[in-house]
Amino acid sequence: MDVLSDAVAAMRTGLPHSSRRDEYAPWGMRFEASEGAGFHVVLRGSAWLVPAEGEPLALGPGDVAFLPHGRGHALLSAPEVEPEEVRLGPDGRWPQPSSPVREPSAGAPDTVLLCGAYLLDRSRAHPLLTGLPEVVHLPATIGAHRSLRAAVDLLGAELEEARPGADTIVTSLLDTLLLYILRAWWEREGQGGAGQPTGWAAALADPAVAAALRAMHGDPAHPWTVGELGARGGLSRAAFARRFTALVGEPPLAYLTWWRMTTAGRLLRADDLPLRTVARHTGYASEFAFAKAFKRAYGVPPGRYRRRSS
Repeated sequence: MDVLSDAVAAMRTGLPHSSRRDEYAPWGMRFEASEGAGFHVVLRGSAWLVPAEGEPLALGPGDVAFLPHGRGHALLSAPEVEPEEVRLGPDGRWPQPSSPVREPSAGAPDTVLLCGAYLLDRSRAHPLLTGLPEVVHLPATIGAHRSLRAAVDLLGAELEEARPGADTIVTSLLDTLLLYILRAWWEREGQGGAGQPTGWAAALADPAVAAALRAMHGDPAHPWTVGELGARGGLSRAAFARRFTALVGEPPLAYLTWWRMTTAGRLLRADDLPLRTVARHTGYASEFAFAKAFKRAYGVPPGRYRRRSS
């Protein structure tokens, strides 16, 4: 199983949204904090991203900026511009462009942007995502991240002109774009682009730890032991336990329990499966044992959690 895809799926709720925005200088937008994660791609021109913390970041053509933690930020044509407040709709949709609609005689816009948002459940945030910086900046570099660039081009084309099937295509492209953004970041970190990789970048780059993570994600119901997981990567029980704990931040079986409960929450939100089936899918022999573990993790019984989520 793909750990990165699983981490995203565990947090995703609802459908992602995006819009193509033509901006005429001077322009500025300030986005309030939200439960979701947002991205901005500069298709033409330039922009300044001002995060809640840290220095303003200059964005050029082709640059991708991903804000995984939902903190407030501003996007400006120039650092001195006073931004207008922008609020996402209750369904996470982006509002109309801040600049007034221009007549064709106004000429080409100074900046063309792709802006989008993903709705996330942060109550069970995967550490792979919580460990990301406030802004993931992927500059446009010749020859780099070709798949990411292709997804951006396709998304921009679909949003530029409404055509049959666009709703489904755009949703699929947004899901693909998110994974390409995260893959590009983790590959860059894992390859030591900014020094020796640490944390989850190192965990995904470590063959033994990555093999154990794939095994747990692929079959959370299996009664894994530390020795069995270590054997997947060719390590002794003790050596594997030390390495996994150092890179992931918790012991292997503690992470397995956390992942089982995260998987259970996703199943309860998404399906009407009987509790005994959810229990079996997450490694519990009885519905009673599962309900007890679930309440310990979430603070409420699984039935109440399902009703509340729906």
